[in-house]
Amino acid sequence: MVSRGNEIRIGQDISLRAGATRRQFLTWSALVGALAFTPGLAGTTAHAQSVVTPDYPFRLGVASGDPLPDSVVLWTRLATDPFAPLGGMTPGVVPVRWQISADERFANITREGIELATELDGWSIHVDVRGLEPAREYFYRFLVGPHASTVGRTKTAPALSQPLSKLDFAWASCQKWEDGYFGAYQDLAASNLDVVFFLGDYIYEYAIKDEGARQGEPRTESAARETMVLNDYRDRYALYKADENLAAAHASAPFVSTFDDHEVDNNWASQISQDDDDDPREFLLRRADAFKAWWENTPVRANLKPVGPDMTVYRRFSFGDLVDFSVLDTRQYRSDQAHGDGEHAQDAETADPSRTITGAAQEKWILDGFASPSTWNFLAHQTVISDLARGLGSDRKVGMDPWSGYEASRHRILDGARDRGTKNVASIVGDIHRTIVSELRRDYQDQTSPIQGVEIATTSIASGKDGADVDTAGAAIAEASPHVKYGNARRGYLRSTLTNTEWHSEVRVLDAVSTPGKAVRTAATVTVPEGRPDIQLG
Repeated sequence: MVSRGNEIRIGQDISLRAGATRRQFLTWSALVGALAFTPGLAGTTAHAQSVVTPDYPFRLGVASGDPLPDSVVLWTRLATDPFAPLGGMTPGVVPVRWQISADERFANITREGIELATELDGWSIHVDVRGLEPAREYFYRFLVGPHASTVGRTKTAPALSQPLSKLDFAWASCQKWEDGYFGAYQDLAASNLDVVFFLGDYIYEYAIKDEGARQGEPRTESAARETMVLNDYRDRYALYKADENLAAAHASAPFVSTFDDHEVDNNWASQISQDDDDDPREFLLRRADAFKAWWENTPVRANLKPVGPDMTVYRRFSFGDLVDFSVLDTRQYRSDQAHGDGEHAQDAETADPSRTITGAAQEKWILDGFASPSTWNFLAHQTVISDLARGLGSDRKVGMDPWSGYEASRHRILDGARDRGTKNVASIVGDIHRTIVSELRRDYQDQTSPIQGVEIATTSIASGKDGADVDTAGAAIAEASPHVKYGNARRGYLRSTLTNTEWHSEVRVLDAVSTPGKAVRTAATVTVPEGRPDIQLG
């Protein structure tokens, strides 16, 4: 018999958080008590409808994330108007019922409960549903009064060390709203995936000009200025989440998410903004607001909630005995970029062992993860480990923001994998607005340096506008970087099937994102056999 929970929960430390008075806390406590002892409450939502009326609160969709063998996170954020300040919501408390079921019709509800959405967390809720079965598909929904959300599909991870023959997954990044439509997500949503990794640049902080692909489309009032404070970041997420293809992707499979730079400020590093003359104290206040908005709008557990400008997001997900994914944070703990950022020749500064892209604690955590007995060991993160060099000889230059500007970090990670005998090391990244398939080497200017793994960077969902199969930058990288085996600068995402014998990926691209409805095609396939880092293109 399936157990059925009837849970009432309130957010962490709600009486102590900014803006919460003792009177508000007593009011919320009374509401929780009233809900807990209202036996007819479930009946009030039995005939809830997902019809969109002016007061429909689920316009930002639903999502699930961070799958474990017995748990997934369910997420929604209430908004009656994504283009109005604060999503059209007014201060107050809204009880939200959630349900999770093994069938789409919710004939047999596995778990259900009530969460309270409040303005303190932007009317978002994060439900950590426990007691689920491993490797099981579930369906979920949210209910407020007469309203029902879209039904989402999710899936738990297999039990630890459970034999697993196959994992279907995808990864995506970089979705600048004004640069084009999110058509790749329609294709992703139809792919019946086990898990999706989002690797950064979910929003862009820049002021949005009324031009380009989405000229004239509805947008928030704050879109005209750069995001600097919490409510501006909240509104920017609402603008993005109003995209129906993005919402469909979130409803199709659990997401595992991390952030890169644009969720805060372009190319920020630790406590340093892009602009050298910015007051670090002011930047930390901005970072705190940006982190809070990211947490509110991402299907992650409540315990990831930031404390001021600090948020621990690096974490590891295991899928049976097949694969471990170490999800990294290469922004919060890094040293400042060498040579003032941009592109530069590698030298003593880029090789300085005191500089780091991960920080010491995260670096140790990565190395400890290489002891896993899983067949494959993936690093899921933001920027390329590989050198993407342009120019030859004395003209050779690489980016200072990726790992090429932090050579000692690369050496320590790859040396650590080698010393532990770790095989099948793989890196999946985003950031660079192009698909790049390359060999992982310790040293890229020494062609005798052994190949230690394979890295695949996905292109952007929309950032960089339409792109091309081959562009000038891609041709320059191919000429100066013999370890790069494939490149494509169209928009899209990467879709993979992982087994005990191979890692097979499809480069899914669109010929244009400036026009909605364009078809998605496979530009290339990449296969890496188990046991050796051999890139096979098709």
